[in-house]
Amino acid sequence: MTELPVRTNPEDAPGGKRTDEAESACSAPNAVDRRHAIKIMALAAATPGLASCTVDGGNGSEGGGDPVTDGGDVVADTPNPASNPKARGDAWDPDLIDPVIPWDLELEDDELASLAVLCDLILPADERSPSASSLGAHDFINEWVSAPYEGNGDDLVLVRGGLRWLDRESTRRFGDPSRPGSGPRFRDLPIERRTAICDDICYAETAPPGFEFAARFFDRVRFLASTAFWTTPEGMDDLQYVGNVPIPTWDPPPDEVLRHIGLLP
Repeated sequence: MTELPVRTNPEDAPGGKRTDEAESACSAPNAVDRRHAIKIMALAAATPGLASCTVDGGNGSEGGGDPVTDGGDVVADTPNPASNPKARGDAWDPDLIDPVIPWDLELEDDELASLAVLCDLILPADERSPSASSLGAHDFINEWVSAPYEGNGDDLVLVRGGLRWLDRESTRRFGDPSRPGSGPRFRDLPIERRTAICDDICYAETAPPGFEFAARFFDRVRFLASTAFWTTPEGMDDLQYVGNVPIPTWDPPPDEVLRHIGLLP
C-alpha cells in the first residue's frame, strides 16, 4: 500500500483537538489539518496497491477463489460456516456481518500498552471525540502488523523496533546518569517529556541525524492510528461526515471551495 503521510495539525483545524500535547507533537511546518488528512485517506483508499497485497506464495486474487496455501497449509482462512451464508469468511471473501481476524496477533500486551499511549499522544480525547486508544486504534495497528503479508511484516518490525527506541530514548534523556541503562519508560514519562521526544521525530525532513528510523516509525503509527480513528463511527462524527443521505435540493460547492481543492484556478 502506498505510504501517504497523514499529519494532524490542531492549530490549523478549527474545532479540532487543540491540546498542548497535540499542538507540540505536531508543531512542525507543513503539517495539514483534519480536512486535508481525510482527503489523503480517501486517496489512500483509492490506491490499487491495497488490493495487490499477497500472502506468501499466494496470488491474492480479487473476488475470491480457493484459500491461498503455503506448504499445503491454509493461510489466512477462517472457520466455516460464516454468519453470513453467502460469505466464505476467509480473507478474500470476508464475513462482514461477524468479522474475525484470521491470523494470530503479534504484539505483546506490554507493547500494546506503550502503543496506546503513543496513539493518544497523536489523537487525544477532546470535546468532540474520545481518544484514539479508547476506539481501539492500537488494536487495529496490532491487527495490521500481524497480517501475513510482506508489507505488513515490515510494519511489524518497524512498530516493534520503534516502541523499543522510544524506551531507550527516554532512558537516555531522562535517566539517572549515575545509573547507566536505568530510567523511565516512554509511557511513564510526564506528557511534556513524551511530547519533547515525539517533536524530534514528527517529520523525517526535520528529524535530527540518527533519528531517521524513529521518524519513519512515528510516521507509520500516525498514519495507521489516523486510519483507525477516522474509520470508526466516532471518528466520522468528529469529521462531521454524513455520507450519502437524501436531500430535497442540491447546491453545488461554492467557488471558494472548488478553488481550495484545485478544481478552479
